[in-house]
Amino acid sequence: MNGQPPMDQNIKPGTFDPGQLDVERIRREFPILHRPLPKGLPLVFLDSAASAQKPHSVIDREREVYENFYANAYRGVYQFGARVDEELEGTRARVQQLIGAEEPDEVIFTSGTTMSINLVATAWGRRFLKTGDEILLNPMEHHANLVPWQRVAGDCGAACRYLPLTADGRLDLSRWDEYFSPRTRMVAVTGMSNVLGTINPIREIAQRAHAGGAVLLLDGAQSIPHSPTNVREWNVDFLAFSGHKIYGPSGVGVLYGRRDLLEAMDPFLGGGHMIDRVTLEGSTWAQPPAKFEAGTLPIAQAIALGTAIDFVQGIGFDAIERHEQLLLRYAHAELSKIRGLRIHGPSPEHKGGIVSFTIQDAHPEDLAQLMDRRGVFVRHGHHCTMPLHEWLGVSATVRASFGIYNTPAEVDSLVSAIQFARQKLRLPE
Repeated sequence: MNGQPPMDQNIKPGTFDPGQLDVERIRREFPILHRPLPKGLPLVFLDSAASAQKPHSVIDREREVYENFYANAYRGVYQFGARVDEELEGTRARVQQLIGAEEPDEVIFTSGTTMSINLVATAWGRRFLKTGDEILLNPMEHHANLVPWQRVAGDCGAACRYLPLTADGRLDLSRWDEYFSPRTRMVAVTGMSNVLGTINPIREIAQRAHAGGAVLLLDGAQSIPHSPTNVREWNVDFLAFSGHKIYGPSGVGVLYGRRDLLEAMDPFLGGGHMIDRVTLEGSTWAQPPAKFEAGTLPIAQAIALGTAIDFVQGIGFDAIERHEQLLLRYAHAELSKIRGLRIHGPSPEHKGGIVSFTIQDAHPEDLAQLMDRRGVFVRHGHHCTMPLHEWLGVSATVRASFGIYNTPAEVDSLVSAIQFARQKLRLPE
């Protein structure tokens, strides 16, 4: 069902052209990349899809908050408190610009993509989903964009339906009318698969969803770091992403929501800051975004997220896309030469910088452990996509994912580490 896609055989070692992106200069910004591993091995980090490394500017910014002006947010008028409020609103404005939101108050700080999607599933879903309604998903989604919808559907009497995939791992939009019905209220879809790398046509999906009266949620966890996103041009209703995948701190994420939707939703959490007035008889809510930011925010992390956004935008998405696509094509070409190796997902022109593969007669965990001995860090397992792996017909895959700091020499190291693992596992040459 899922054959290996054709490879670009025109890409040869030494022909890599990064265009306007100065990779070596970028690598100097990441201190962890220059710390040798035991036995003097250089680090080859190929797991940015799980969490990207952090540049000096982001690390220094978070430290600056704690060392120079830390205070709780939206609580005090003293100098530190006012500075924190100003810096947080500065990040909110940077996110607004990054994603093309109409106003900064449509940007909500959360702990990450998972919380953002749970917020929508709970606060929007419990308010608007009714018995007989449907939520349209698909098998490539991360568990964070499946489990919350399954839970709220069960609670509200709604049903989850799953748009099929094509043989090479793309959404089969030719079958849209079979799965999208007059009862569909929500379409939740990833911008880029965290396993297959598939880039989904969000603008077209949004148009189809809205034509049928449904709302669209975009899981941008994988797509945000690699290419431009514009929620207004694409007509996205909700967008979720995490700071740690866009070279920012862990513990902070973003939910974008259209203002009218946020105003109509119930709060997700109750507590401080999200209220308008509290009495012993009841409470009323603040306006968004405060309505959805109960308690103490991840203050230093959110401020440093603004620095990460500056860093990425300073490089430019055109250069990032060009660099990662060249890496991806080179990796496809070189990996396709390895006996027994099967790349899962579409060909490079339909995907971002992720290559997931299996090798005949080799368990992914064994491969990952042996590759670690060569200083090559990859991810193995089901990558929080059990339904997708069931569709692929495998229990686990090995995933190499690229970021702005990776080089063609590291693709060569990946290939060498795989060959080393094959030898240790005594696989046929």
